Amino acid sequence: MMAPAAVALGFELRVLAEAPDVSAVAAVAQAPVGDYRDLDTLRAFARGVDVLTFDHEHVPNEHLLTLIAEGVNVQPRPAALINAQDKLVMRAAIERLGLPNPAWAAVASVAEITAFGDVHGWPVVLKMPRGGYDGKGVKILASEADAVAAADWFEAMSPLLVEEMVTFSRELSALVARTPGGEARAWPVAESIQVDGVCDEVIAPAPGIPAEVAEQAQAAALRIASELGVTGVMAAELFQTPGRAPGYLINELAMRPHNTGHWTMDGAVTSQFEQHLRAVLDLPLGATDALGAIVVMKNFLGGANQDLFSAYTAALASEPTVKVHNYGKSVRPGRKIGHVNVIGSKNDDVARVRARATTVANIIRDGHQLDGQ
Repeated sequence: MMAPAAVALGFELRVLAEAPDVSAVAAVAQAPVGDYRDLDTLRAFARGVDVLTFDHEHVPNEHLLTLIAEGVNVQPRPAALINAQDKLVMRAAIERLGLPNPAWAAVASVAEITAFGDVHGWPVVLKMPRGGYDGKGVKILASEADAVAAADWFEAMSPLLVEEMVTFSRELSALVARTPGGEARAWPVAESIQVDGVCDEVIAPAPGIPAEVAEQAQAAALRIASELGVTGVMAAELFQTPGRAPGYLINELAMRPHNTGHWTMDGAVTSQFEQHLRAVLDLPLGATDALGAIVVMKNFLGGANQDLFSAYTAALASEPTVKVHNYGKSVRPGRKIGHVNVIGSKNDDVARVRARATTVANIIRDGHQLDGQ
């Protein structure tokens, strides 16, 4: 999704593809296939580029440090990226900055999990510090017995991260971008709706969010970006916590264009993808104002319909204002394969705009047709 923004700006985008059939291969002129975990592959790929950046956080930090020592311009830098790669490092950084964290601890045994639960209350949340996403690498432990049953997690990784089970009203996303020179901008705070640990829908700006919570969340995300030396786009995923000051807690960080920012592709003056390119190249950043009073992004996951294009006539006819973004991925149940954006006016009801976006996404996912088609 960064490719159209690069084309519009006249930049040549080169992608290191994990396999010859990934969607990025069709989107850019140069997409060599290789393993991002292999240093020699990274060296060859980075030869001649102006900047090396990422659409995920899994490239080994030690390889990035080697590339930097060899003169490659890596953005964001490994010292910042580690806070998105390792949740224990991130929790310590948030605590050091004095920003709102849930109660947490690094644990290396069942006894330490139990001690944490006894102090902070059950249930607790056990997380793999590295590699988890979309609900993977996360386990809810309701009791000491559950902690004992999770002992095999320590065989895969140790220490693990344990956190209190936060009571929250909804999830939020504070999306920002920052250049190496220090310029930074924030988009409106959005509401993120998760289903089975996967982002399902985003509403921007977050409906009914108290102004002071939105302002503090934006300020916190901007401060994190500044203090950690983030470059490019960063998403701070938050819990809104009414009745618990300051009204939000920081859940996770992502240092790349993020699913909760896909609404910006059609709903903001500058999309997160264009902004990321501007930021890592140290160019002036674009305005981040929303283009509508309500912007709804609705993901569509793999479902019954294997031929997505067959549903386009019905989907597009159902909502003339919709913007469809098909990722070109093969269809598998539960896999994110695209999203739609719908922009509402100040006279629109949030629920109605959400329903319009959901209708289109469901038609594409399920292959439903309008009557007579």
